[in-house]
Amino acid sequence: MSPSTTPTSKTRLDTVFTPAYVAHLNQKLAHLEPQKIIEWAIVSLPNLYQTTAFGLTGLVILDMISKVSKEHAQQQRDRQRGPKEDVAVNHLVPLIFVDTLYHFDETIELAHRAAKHYGAPLHVYKPQACEDRQEFENKNGERLWETEPDIYDYLVKVEPARRAYEDLDVQAYFTGRRRSQNGDRAAIPIIELDNTVSPPMLKINALASWDYDTVWAYVQCNDVPYNPLIDKGYKSIGDVHSTQPTRPGENERDGRWRGQAKTECGLHKDYLRMRSSYLAAKKRKAALTASGTEPVMEVEPVPSS
Repeated sequence: MSPSTTPTSKTRLDTVFTPAYVAHLNQKLAHLEPQKIIEWAIVSLPNLYQTTAFGLTGLVILDMISKVSKEHAQQQRDRQRGPKEDVAVNHLVPLIFVDTLYHFDETIELAHRAAKHYGAPLHVYKPQACEDRQEFENKNGERLWETEPDIYDYLVKVEPARRAYEDLDVQAYFTGRRRSQNGDRAAIPIIELDNTVSPPMLKINALASWDYDTVWAYVQCNDVPYNPLIDKGYKSIGDVHSTQPTRPGENERDGRWRGQAKTECGLHKDYLRMRSSYLAAKKRKAALTASGTEPVMEVEPVPSS
């Protein structure tokens, strides 16, 4: 390639995946099984990752990616000529895990156990310059999820995730969201173009059409490692302070933020609004501190994207 044709930056996905093209793809992908959707994404999308907190849906996607990776390795073996040599099976989609510092111990253990089980590269991101809860609370105060929930979400989830996307040059990623989880997820398409960040990224909701029972059946039939808290009634598992077992007859995510008008943690909200809200609150707090007034950050709730 000559210097004149050498790309100086990666292609903006919004110039390739126009709204009309995304709609066309969603129509076509809707007829495919999730593993075929995953394979399409692997062969079609650059800089593809999987973001996961190792819930059941994320684990199913991880298992399916492993199967696709093995199939591709087998195809490579079949194409070889002459003496057959073993071809290493490389897990084709690296993992991003945002450690909020408030996960259950079982979740942290599972993250490393599952990554090792599948041979998947694991990138762990934590809140900026914090290694543990005590360090985070020394900087930001205790029970921030109660006093300033949007600030909490930004600091422990949104900012680390965005830092991961920038560090790793992520252009597309798998999520574990499904329509049967209701709330803001009830009408999600299989692929979404997120224009709230720059450069834009593609979200792939490969299991969007599956319900909880189908996911759980796959886990059992395929010996997928899972969080032992599932066996104690926790169908959807987040931070320790916002997660309770699900009651009979409830939706799987009803144990999250019980009693609150909240269905998302911030990772799937408008990033720019989250960041702007955080910076404004930080500025107000600094002004109050400088004046000797007790700082109280008041942040408007951030609407879902």
